[in-house]
Amino acid sequence: MKALIMSDTHGDEAIIQTVYERHKDEADLFIHCGDSELTPDHPFLAPFKVVKGNVDRQSGFPNQVVAEAGGLKWLVLHGHEDGVHRSPLNLKYKAESIGAQVVCFGHTHMLAAEYNDGKVYINPGSLSSPRDRNEKTYAMCEWQGPHSPFDIHFFTDQGEELKELSQSFPL
Repeated sequence: MKALIMSDTHGDEAIIQTVYERHKDEADLFIHCGDSELTPDHPFLAPFKVVKGNVDRQSGFPNQVVAEAGGLKWLVLHGHEDGVHRSPLNLKYKAESIGAQVVCFGHTHMLAAEYNDGKVYINPGSLSSPRDRNEKTYAMCEWQGPHSPFDIHFFTDQGEELKELSQSFPL
């Protein structure tokens, strides 16, 4: 199973559609971790599990989404209400409370992937205004099932893989 994860597109509907079109035939799960600044009924968001970010003024987006895909439980949230700038502990507690193996979040505009206590934490970075790198980024994850690695690959908005950032974790 493959998942496409993006965040912090800040009104750029074209990049959402471009990245979706690039991967629509290979991904099974599409995630937007908030700050789309679009309406919940926007057609470009239809294939995505979308959460509300701190600048999403439209009501109708949930604060978090729990999804089952590929035999894994996924927790999707933006992170602003969980203090992701200060500490990952709140994300850890939420994941543990619902039994999530994968946590996807945004807000910081800084890409990250980490494995801790049997859980994978992914921030795809920002497709509008990255803070830690020059490249605008998103992530693709792949998992073949038990006893196989959980692979994370980061891509630029142009679809170029940032191979030096690829990671694999046991899951």
